[in-house]
Amino acid sequence: MDDPNFRKPSTDHTGPVTAGHMQSSLAHSNYSRTGLTTLKISPAFYFDVEIEGAPSDLRDAVAQSQYYLENDKLGRLVVGRGANDTTAFATAMTLSKLTLSLASRAAVEPISSEAVKPLGTRSEEYALNIPADGSAATLTANSTLGLYRGLTTFNQLFYYYGGPFRGLGLDTSRHYYPVSDIQRTLDAMSWVKINTFHWHITDSQSFPLEVAQYPELAINGAYSPQEVYTASDVQYIVKYAAARGIDVMMEIDTPGHTAIMAAAYPEYVACFEASPWAFFSGEPPAGQLRFALPEVTNFTASLLTNIAKTLPSHYFSTGGDEINKNCYADDYPTQQQLKRTGMTLNGALDTFTQTTHGALIVQGKTPVVWEEMALDWNITLSNETIVMVWISSADAAAVVEKGFRIIQAPSDYFYLDSGAGEWLGDNPTGSSGPFRTWSEAYTFDPLANLTEAQYELVLGGEQILWSEQSGPQNVDPIVWPRAASSAEIFWSGKQPTGAALNVTEALPRLHDVRYRMVQRGINAIPLQPQWCAFRPDACDMYAWFGT
Repeated sequence: MDDPNFRKPSTDHTGPVTAGHMQSSLAHSNYSRTGLTTLKISPAFYFDVEIEGAPSDLRDAVAQSQYYLENDKLGRLVVGRGANDTTAFATAMTLSKLTLSLASRAAVEPISSEAVKPLGTRSEEYALNIPADGSAATLTANSTLGLYRGLTTFNQLFYYYGGPFRGLGLDTSRHYYPVSDIQRTLDAMSWVKINTFHWHITDSQSFPLEVAQYPELAINGAYSPQEVYTASDVQYIVKYAAARGIDVMMEIDTPGHTAIMAAAYPEYVACFEASPWAFFSGEPPAGQLRFALPEVTNFTASLLTNIAKTLPSHYFSTGGDEINKNCYADDYPTQQQLKRTGMTLNGALDTFTQTTHGALIVQGKTPVVWEEMALDWNITLSNETIVMVWISSADAAAVVEKGFRIIQAPSDYFYLDSGAGEWLGDNPTGSSGPFRTWSEAYTFDPLANLTEAQYELVLGGEQILWSEQSGPQNVDPIVWPRAASSAEIFWSGKQPTGAALNVTEALPRLHDVRYRMVQRGINAIPLQPQWCAFRPDACDMYAWFGT
């Protein structure tokens, strides 16, 4: 949802273009030279791919860009839809092509391969040059992924800096989302440069993931045989995402949030459906893995390994949040094992975590955990472990103080499910917390309360949709366009001047993103009355007061 550097009209359409040189860098610095020259797109405009052996997904991306160029019909969001631009059009030069090329000595790899490289090794930067005289525009990058980002800029008028983790989390366990809904979500993510799909695929309520080595988990744990992600579904989603520059980081939350596993392995789960559930778990049904038992540790390590080895991502989340000690206090198998070995519950969790994480590391995966694993338990985590901050934005400082890299996903800014009211029965005055507006999220400073030396530990961040009250029926309006705000935060961080991002300046850009999403089939919610969208600042509170 970044700066509109030019207006891209469709085929024989015209529009104002900000011409000049646009470039992004992973060195956390931006360079741009812009102007106010109006250019027109030629009816015969084409993309010239000057890359020998260009991979098929790059060619698909170019074809997609051509389609958007010809079919996006969004007029300027001003009164009259830009009718007053006629004079500028009369003398405008015509842009005939965009030439795509890779820098010398750059390897030619598919976008899908580039998208799943470890953070810090992905090359997303690009240089986009649109001459004011209408001569051929050029797009150059060090990788096909960088070209993909630049193509999106060309189509959607965005300018940004790249590199960090920019994620969207989706919980598909409380409610099942058909593959088509996930596809549509991935499309929208790619349009705003979100580069990671955090797939929280299982939880206490359902286990919809087919695992070849453990088929009984989905057979007994999915809501129905039709609400299962088969192995081919997962591979399709992973490839679909990668072709759009998106990495898929799957999460199998353990040892908490695992009650449903009792449907297949009752001997592995403590306090299953214990009552009152609120004493034993964060939400119903109660039930957690008996992680103190060696057979449970070995089972979990095998399960995670068999899932992780089918995924190209370097990152795999094992969760670790909301482990309830009450669940184990009176659990006979757990207490007998602790007594027999002389271990504490904390010590048993340490062994469980080191074993399961060790199995993932052997597979070349970097473990990702929720913040409690770093802050609430005295366990040994690999220095490479990535910690997701969720309980409060204030917790980030404590995590980085321990030397861990973090992903910012604080619930006080980024929880998309907040504001829907309480979903628990017999609790009419309950609340899921206040609705997190896009503008509130946009004020988030990912480096707040950190020292300059700690900045490099912040990998990026994400917004996440927990699905207790969401499903395929409302996923679009719940997520979009709000999630676009964090995409810009974790790309830009600050304005080129070093100033904080400005909500008032961002609103017209987000309007533009929202209208374009609607045109492309996303049921994104309006941000303001259309009257306001056509008149930037006219609906600002302080403009009304005349200050």
